[in-house]
Amino acid sequence: MNINIVAGGPVEHLPALTEFTKDSMWIGVDKGVAILLNNGIQPDYAFGDFDSVTEQEWNLIRSKVKNIRTFKPEKDEPDMELAINWALAQNAEKIRIFGGTGGRLDHFLGNLQLIIRPLLKDISCDIEIIDRQNIIFAKGPGRHQIEKNENKKFISFIPFSSDIEGLTLIGFKYPLKDRHIPLTSTLCISNELIKDYGTFSFTKGILLVVRSND
Repeated sequence: MNINIVAGGPVEHLPALTEFTKDSMWIGVDKGVAILLNNGIQPDYAFGDFDSVTEQEWNLIRSKVKNIRTFKPEKDEPDMELAINWALAQNAEKIRIFGGTGGRLDHFLGNLQLIIRPLLKDISCDIEIIDRQNIIFAKGPGRHQIEKNENKKFISFIPFSSDIEGLTLIGFKYPLKDRHIPLTSTLCISNELIKDYGTFSFTKGILLVVRSND
């Protein structure tokens, strides 16, 4: 089962949400609940303090959503973190975050921190941040396969928490072999696959993988 989480980021950054409905549960976070309803998607759960919704939106949410989990605005965890923690506890195969880019940079950077949580806790679940132009996810050491996607043909590998050791790229326009990538390096920005599949592998660190289109 996939769990799709919609936050309240600018709607112009959203992809077509209806393309992600198969085998998926939908969660709205704060204003993201209203965004789901406006897109004709019924939220299974709603999370948040709902301080960013209008009175009209709140009345709509209360009338349409059965499972609403409300929190005080003064709390240690942001609404998205509470939703991610809940989703991870459901043993989801994949968690997708929509509405998590654009707008406030602090929210976006916080969401980037959240997608590495399964790696740090040894939980078998990928978390992706998806918007109209990008798919972002994180990987730990090992060998990983990646499939060609003409709609997101540019692929970047960005060191996240520390230097990357032993990075090898096979099947890419710009291959690498057993390369050390410092934390501040931009060497691996904007690569492309030259085959239907490619592989990337490394022995130490955490990589952010960003798949983009212009």
